[in-house]
Amino acid sequence: MTTQKTWRVAVLPGDGIGPEVIAQATRALDALATSDPELALEYDTFEWPSHAWHQAHGESAPADYLEQLAGYDAILLGALGDPGPIDDASRYLLSDSDSLAPLLEIRKGFDQWVCERPVRRLDGAPQYLADPRANDIDMLVIRENSEGEYVNQGGRLAQGTPNEVVTQTAVFTHRATDRIIRHAFEQARARVAVRQAEGRERDFGGKAAQVCLVTKRNAQKFWGDMYTEMFAAIARDYPDIATHHELVDAACMKFVSHPWAFDVVVASNLHGDILTDLAAVLNGGMGVSPSANLNPGDRTRPPMFEPTHGSAPDIAGQNKAGPAAMLLTAAMMLDWMGEADAAAARAGQRLKRAVADDLAVNADQSRATDAIGDAIIAALENA
Repeated sequence: MTTQKTWRVAVLPGDGIGPEVIAQATRALDALATSDPELALEYDTFEWPSHAWHQAHGESAPADYLEQLAGYDAILLGALGDPGPIDDASRYLLSDSDSLAPLLEIRKGFDQWVCERPVRRLDGAPQYLADPRANDIDMLVIRENSEGEYVNQGGRLAQGTPNEVVTQTAVFTHRATDRIIRHAFEQARARVAVRQAEGRERDFGGKAAQVCLVTKRNAQKFWGDMYTEMFAAIARDYPDIATHHELVDAACMKFVSHPWAFDVVVASNLHGDILTDLAAVLNGGMGVSPSANLNPGDRTRPPMFEPTHGSAPDIAGQNKAGPAAMLLTAAMMLDWMGEADAAAARAGQRLKRAVADDLAVNADQSRATDAIGDAIIAALENA
């Protein structure tokens, strides 16, 4: 007898538009679970991390919040940052480094060493490039998420004086480099299988997939050379995958001039942070772009799924935020669950389809957040 898996999700609405968009995501999850008795989902919603919690308690989250989150299968985050409204000069406002600190703490605490952001624009999503080939963009940007430029090692001496000296150290290890590059190659292979199932093909010099490594090895020799050498060595284990290298500044330029030439892109923490936001614009903007923070080697540690957009303080609390990115992020979470649960896999596909169909039909309309949620729920219930 097979025991049905009940997935436990920690829902973190956060700041600004976070609570508004995540409310639509949980509505969608409820509708999916109601319509499919084989899909078992439970979720708890937490008021932290957030500005409101910090204002009330003097900290963004309880001291043991990572221990609390460890008991869940997955984390679904709305947004962190300026809570808005921006015309309220007296609002309680933390610095970016403080308000966004929980993101880094969660990623590091659960060793979510890869951030993935897919780029395949849906019909109806904004298209910022005039070249018709931009409709064929099909890219996955993979960011090393555990070390590199974001280890937060360094300090400030003689702070605030003319003699101030600042150090900000980056750390790159063989272990982390190996696993992120191997993951990129594995994802490239997996994407070939998906394209074949959909009747699509791509060609990279006679090979069906490509991995592009991004560095700044011309100016940052030591880690750049290690990445380059390890990339070449690992590539020998994947003779079916084409390889390419770009310097990060050239990669940014080519993301704009001909992004359809890329397949899987792998980059360091800082470079990946920049490239994934640029990739989100190619996808139609932050409002339609999901992302996932994963530990592919240990599914007992909860991954965190978050839309690429921020807290949007200019429209927070006004029922204006588009929830598509949040809904697609929930679909990514279901896809991850779907690797071990067929019902979750079905639900992820249903949710993506509902969002895509809604975008295609209502691309030119300005609608309230909850009105879009209503349309998605209706589509799920009538499917």
